[in-house]
Amino acid sequence: MRVEYINPFVEASFYVLKEVLGTELRRGKLCMREAAKPRLGVTSRVGLSGDVSGWVLIDMSRETALAVASAMNEEKLPDFDELAQATIGELTNMITANAVTRLHAAGFNFDLTPPFLFYGAYKGGKRISINDEALIIPIEMPMGTVEINVAVREKE
Repeated sequence: MRVEYINPFVEASFYVLKEVLGTELRRGKLCMREAAKPRLGVTSRVGLSGDVSGWVLIDMSRETALAVASAMNEEKLPDFDELAQATIGELTNMITANAVTRLHAAGFNFDLTPPFLFYGAYKGGKRISINDEALIIPIEMPMGTVEINVAVREKE
């Protein structure tokens, strides 16, 4: 995985989260995993195509997702309802669009799929797993941790 593909997602995540939440952020310890797997409970997935193929997962606990959605809507949301879900989808759009803009400026060609949000109990007990090596970027905030999973590879 080339750093040129990863850095725009790291930079975009920090920029967008700081901008929309108005809070301090701290990067946790980066790690590699054999596959991009949601672990925290609420995950938004975006597919990438173009110069590379792969996925970006934005993963957080239900409590963190609700706190983020509440902050973005400037009101306390009591449940992870349609508004909270749409807000996390929009956050994903903002992060990935910002990253792709940075990638285009660097001369790379990327297209995105719309975000797909999944959370809670997964039907049939199945959880999504993307079998490509993933770099995990934890972003720690007062309201919880968001993990950005970047699993991309160059097209052969």
